[in-house]
Amino acid sequence: GSCQRLVSKCLHTTMGFLKKTGTEHWWLERHLKDPFVKATKRQHYRCRSAFKLLEIDDKLRILRPGFSVLDCGAAPGAWSQVAVERVNALGTDPAVPTGFVLGVDLQRISPLEGAVFLSEADIADPSTLRTIQSLLPAEKVDVILSDMAPNATGIKELDHQKLINLCLGLLNLSRSILKPKGTMLCKFWDGHESRLLQNRLKEQFQDVRTIKPQASRKESAESYYLARLYKGK
Repeated sequence: GSCQRLVSKCLHTTMGFLKKTGTEHWWLERHLKDPFVKATKRQHYRCRSAFKLLEIDDKLRILRPGFSVLDCGAAPGAWSQVAVERVNALGTDPAVPTGFVLGVDLQRISPLEGAVFLSEADIADPSTLRTIQSLLPAEKVDVILSDMAPNATGIKELDHQKLINLCLGLLNLSRSILKPKGTMLCKFWDGHESRLLQNRLKEQFQDVRTIKPQASRKESAESYYLARLYKGK
């Protein structure tokens, strides 16, 4: 979602080039110089956030051929693009198993070959869970990815709390849709409730670590929890 806003902001900024404020000028300059923005165009990803997942997966191998993946907060679809490639959802490599990718978002997501999208759906709504289960090839997934973010209020503490609540909701959902020994990767913003989420994850996963990808902007408060080996039944 944030990528689309950035792009429209970028276009808007370029149009209003003559009456730009210093902040917009800085934003545009940083955006155009950003190596990940350049690579996004070159590699046909929908958003620079693709590089966060590529970097995490290159290091920690969380997406494997044949895996089924639930991508939460999927718009504009960049993480799903990475997942489709890594789990072989298109069956491009006949020598390895074919995976499955399901993306869910409150916003509309443009279609992507190799992924199934559930657009304009609230992950917190019980009917969404039923729809997700009906779309999955098996009842449960190997990996839950979440790059979800709430609509920012600009009040840091409140935004932090909202995002932690989204992640806790997703953890509850895991009971119904994550395979035993499965993996969950979720974005969070630093703040005093991060520890609460981390402890909850540690209760339900054998291995929990914090990751700050290099593709995350330096000034950003975002990090990711990678929880592996789900203890669920």
